[in-house]
Amino acid sequence: MKTRLLTLLLALFAFPCFAMASWQEEPVIYVIKQGDTLWGLSERFIQDPYYWPDMWAKNRWVTNPHLIYPGEKVRVFADRLEFVPKEQASVAYTQKAAPADNSTDLMKEVAAEKSYTIYGSEGFLMEKDVRPAGIIIGIHHDRILAGVDDIVYTDIGAEQGAKGGEKFSVFRRDETVNHPLTSEVIGTKIIPLGTLQITDIERKSSRAIITSSSREISPGSHLRPYKENRRREISLKAATRELKGYIVESYSGTRIISAGDIVYVDLGSAQGAEPGNMLYIVRDVSLDQSHTEGRVDKLPQELLGAVVILETGNRVATALVVKSIDAVYKGDRIVSHTK
Repeated sequence: MKTRLLTLLLALFAFPCFAMASWQEEPVIYVIKQGDTLWGLSERFIQDPYYWPDMWAKNRWVTNPHLIYPGEKVRVFADRLEFVPKEQASVAYTQKAAPADNSTDLMKEVAAEKSYTIYGSEGFLMEKDVRPAGIIIGIHHDRILAGVDDIVYTDIGAEQGAKGGEKFSVFRRDETVNHPLTSEVIGTKIIPLGTLQITDIERKSSRAIITSSSREISPGSHLRPYKENRRREISLKAATRELKGYIVESYSGTRIISAGDIVYVDLGSAQGAEPGNMLYIVRDVSLDQSHTEGRVDKLPQELLGAVVILETGNRVATALVVKSIDAVYKGDRIVSHTK
């Protein structure tokens, strides 16, 4: 009798635990109300107010993280939040309701991890201590411009270890980039032009053929070893340490930077930056001390957008602006965690 009673008690205690585990695997749908913010939802449901930028960046229709609209719906998991796509907004879920019969279908629609494509034409900053592998010293028939299938000559030869069939990327050295705050020379902006393949080698020179070109190639263009599979996907990846830096230049050189633009930042592998890290563009808000009576020393930072690092150098990186809610400028700060 005692054994049977003990078994029954164990079963009763075990059941709620099993039920809770099953429930946590299924999302609850919360309907956004007036006054809700991504910060508040992150803190309320997953006890991590710093999670919200990840959610904000993955949803292009959320332009302002502090302005989300009543009636929108969010899937609440134990460790994350996901917006319900607008085409699914009619699904009958509420925060307090248990999953309905169609929850199985909804569970299959977990948002895919966002990724970004590198095409190899984004350019980069060549740091001060980096030298090109070689230079195009001439074009066949003394032409001033070369394109695909044209013959060119380089100063890379057998003494440099060149081999027949070896490929190189062709690029143009553009303007010198100075840090917008310190004026320190960060590096030289590099514009990709195409690729070439060496066909004949002399001791200090070689003949090559242009195998691809995105821009016209001229004598004086620089070379660096070719990297295979330049086009690749970069998935979001959490930073392993806190990152802080600045946007130092843009690919286009335009004054105003916005979503879709390529930028260069003063963070590289030496600081722990990695491809896939998402950083948030912030700006300090100036404070008129005449009205504070000494009680306020600073205002919350203004969140302007987000960038994803595509490729890193030692102390610099190439990044893509994936979201902007206001004009972004050279010199704006980037951080891995917002406050």
